[in-house]
Amino acid sequence: MEFRLLRYFIATAEELHLARAAERLGIEQSPLSRAMRDLERLLEVRLFDRSCRQTRLTWAGQVFLEECKRVIATVDQAVQATKAAALGYQGYLRIAICDSLAQPRIAALLASSREEEPELEIRVFELPFSQQLIGLHNNLLDVGFALSDAVSEGLVAEAVWTDPLSVVVPARHPLLEHSEVELNDALKCPLVLCHPESGSGCHHQIQAVLDAGTGTPKVVDRVTSLGVMLTLVGAGYGIGFGIASQVKSLQRADIAIRPFAGAPPALNTYLLRRRGEPAEAMKRFLQRVEATKTSPSP
Repeated sequence: MEFRLLRYFIATAEELHLARAAERLGIEQSPLSRAMRDLERLLEVRLFDRSCRQTRLTWAGQVFLEECKRVIATVDQAVQATKAAALGYQGYLRIAICDSLAQPRIAALLASSREEEPELEIRVFELPFSQQLIGLHNNLLDVGFALSDAVSEGLVAEAVWTDPLSVVVPARHPLLEHSEVELNDALKCPLVLCHPESGSGCHHQIQAVLDAGTGTPKVVDRVTSLGVMLTLVGAGYGIGFGIASQVKSLQRADIAIRPFAGAPPALNTYLLRRRGEPAEAMKRFLQRVEATKTSPSP
């Protein structure tokens, strides 16, 4: 399989719109469309559901998207390691981030690390929770940040941040009439949620929020990434939930954010690492993480 097909698929799967994906890749729409059909024939799997007015990923397509991201991340890691060695870096930390996290917190942490230890190379990868566990076990990662603490033997998960959950709605939606949204009002709307089998880490925390409301939520779709969730919400499929600072950082005109009324539900972010005495560079990084616990949320 040609490596470019993986990058083509990632762009198409995240945009769910051939014209936008082609523009993002810098190619024409026609060869991109042919490439996606060639990929489906090669895999003998239907990756896109084209039966409705708006294209969406099949469950097989969602799984393939996460696997493609993992492959790209591994290759990029090898390239970066080689280039870093040539530039004279003496140490490194490999950090994975779940795509649903509050990225401004991560950015501030990485900025302080670069300032305090410029000789330490930090490599950052976006990986779902399940892939972070594999990477940590196989010594392909040093640290993970995710929304689940359900780690396997040999790993440690520590709660480091708590961020309020917000309601994500299409740009024109009845809930926008309210400055704050009651949980039960949100649960009356069609929902786009994390897939329980995606290994994203957020499913269990958000499910606990749903269980606190009344009635039976109507789930119209389940996705494996924040990007796909926002795309479906922006297209009007339903509403979703997310960390406000993370959603705002993506600057999308087709969605809006409203806080929950009263005491908002929250999502916990966990730091994942291998059990045992950490190396010196890791110890210093953990100290910086500890310092961020007392800082205000972005």
